[in-house]
Amino acid sequence: MPSEFNEKVIEEFRANGGKVGGYFEGSNLLLLTTTGAKSGNRVTTPVMYLPDGDRLVIIASNAGADNHPAWYHNLLANPDATVEVGTESFEAKPEHIEGEERDRLYAAMVAVAPGFAEYEAKTSRRIPVVALTRVA
Repeated sequence: MPSEFNEKVIEEFRANGGKVGGYFEGSNLLLLTTTGAKSGNRVTTPVMYLPDGDRLVIIASNAGADNHPAWYHNLLANPDATVEVGTESFEAKPEHIEGEERDRLYAAMVAVAPGFAEYEAKTSRRIPVVALTRVA
């Protein structure tokens, strides 16, 4: 069940064509809907993203917690995802990015959202980077 904070962000996103204020104001934000790894329920989570060509790059930072966010576990268990960007909704497939490409994309996210550097400093885990590609 999404938190009350996430619920409010999701409502505002959908009511304003993908625009939100507050913490995410001015950020590239998408809504990621995954299937729960344990529950099997569809769960929607607001996630910041970085455009990279045809892909939307998301970071499983979980605000620097020592565990991966639920959406990441859900994608590992069931890679079918729905993405909402602006007023558009589409199916997407995740690709887990590793090595130099992962480091380049993480650094690019830090350049636009410096909080991601703090998240990386707070945890000993290697924060996963995932690229979402639209399914034709």
